[in-house]
Amino acid sequence: MSAPITASRGADIDDIATLPVTPVRRPWQWAASAIVLVLLALLVASVAGNSNMGWPVVGDYLFDADVLHGIGWTVLLTVVCMALAVVIGVVIAVLRTSGNRALSGAAALFVWFFRGTPLLVQLIFWFNLALVFPQLGPAMFFGQGAAGIDTNNAIDWFTAALLAFGLHEGAYMAEIVRGGFLAVDRGQTEAAESIGMTSGQTLRRVLLPQALRVIVPPSMNQFVNLFKATSLVAFVSGLDLLSAVQHIYATNYEVVPLLIVASLWYLALVSLATLGQHLLEKRLNQGYGRAAAVERERKNTKEATA
Repeated sequence: MSAPITASRGADIDDIATLPVTPVRRPWQWAASAIVLVLLALLVASVAGNSNMGWPVVGDYLFDADVLHGIGWTVLLTVVCMALAVVIGVVIAVLRTSGNRALSGAAALFVWFFRGTPLLVQLIFWFNLALVFPQLGPAMFFGQGAAGIDTNNAIDWFTAALLAFGLHEGAYMAEIVRGGFLAVDRGQTEAAESIGMTSGQTLRRVLLPQALRVIVPPSMNQFVNLFKATSLVAFVSGLDLLSAVQHIYATNYEVVPLLIVASLWYLALVSLATLGQHLLEKRLNQGYGRAAAVERERKNTKEATA
């Protein structure tokens, strides 16, 4: 049985917190760090001094108008597809946790199919959907005599990418959201039901707010992956960043410098997304973790000794 909190115990906690901390000496770690830094410096010097990298060409095209235009399409495609994936993921996660076996089975089938087939295959399929359905609408079910719109006119590279990335990422987001739901104690849902909340109110006011701490880190990881996955639209003649540099080096044959340009911009976009993830996680983690526990302990100690 733990001892009651007293003024003496509170003083002991404050005294321990002020004690100096002496770091443990680890000479082998310092030696390993020095070796790694030396090797890294040699690698950087080798790359920087290699004329085959074409650094002057990289500088010429880093802010080229076509490259910047491709960056705009990449950002737009990533944001729109991720928003669509989040909506799909929440809906599918709710269906998977439903007590209705038909809805739960359909949601599980969706996740199984779109998570199990390669993203590039899905992208190429949607881009060539006209080979299966020349017309969209009633003609898909009742034949060419029924009304419909031309599939080639309806589905361009952006629409195909939106369908492929949105559905593929939606399947992953469904499992991420479902994991977040499972992390919330069942008692929270039961408490919401006991005060008369509907299923929708419980989802919006109880489940999602508490599950966000679990959902956000893997979701942002998917967002970062999506930034890089958008480069696949180069296979369907898109207008993204990689497509832009491909069009340029197809005329000047400066393949490596233009790929470096694309890599630098992808790194910049991913770095910004990572920074946003860090800030969002920091906000959501307020009131959790070791620092918060220590603060609560000190607060309780002060209240007990007051």
